[in-house]
Amino acid sequence: MIYSLHGKLLTKEMNFAVVECGGVGYGCRTSYSTISKLGEIGSDVTLFTHLYIKESIVELFGFINQQELNCFRLLISVTGIGGKAATSILSDMTPEKFAFAIASGDSKAFTKTKGIGAKTAQRIVLELKDKISSESLDMTASAYTDSSAVADTSAISEAMEALMVLGYSQGEVAPILRKLDPILDTQTLIKETLRHIVSGK
Repeated sequence: MIYSLHGKLLTKEMNFAVVECGGVGYGCRTSYSTISKLGEIGSDVTLFTHLYIKESIVELFGFINQQELNCFRLLISVTGIGGKAATSILSDMTPEKFAFAIASGDSKAFTKTKGIGAKTAQRIVLELKDKISSESLDMTASAYTDSSAVADTSAISEAMEALMVLGYSQGEVAPILRKLDPILDTQTLIKETLRHIVSGK
């Protein structure tokens, strides 16, 4: 498994980058968002990667951060969504906007991507809402129920877990969750946390 690549940027195109590591150039399919954040040709870059294997297709995908990679992995888990469609979606929205669209049930946000129709968009929201809420994380309970970070309630613990599935750290979301009303349900807590992250407040 190739977890990440770190080396010299040899090529960058609309949705493709080549990174040289130890004398070998690794070609990565990627999103426009990642391409726009890479440095100049010849600079050192790091990409978090996913080796996509399906039937006769073997492709390496690379992303600028762990959050975008996590969103990519969630998207390709959806029925009918392959690597190309996933990177197209992530070219049109940031990980924060992607997560907010899932949490708020906004399927229309995905139809803005070329090739994603209303039915596919609805399937993305339906399957990922369920996946995020049921995802099992390999972490100790103290990682997201520490009383010094957030109130220890079932909904807040579930919201913290779901947000960490999306790639956010405890340090990013705990201060926001601490300010929210602990009687809110899990989906509302996730939605409000993402709203704060998107707005930067």
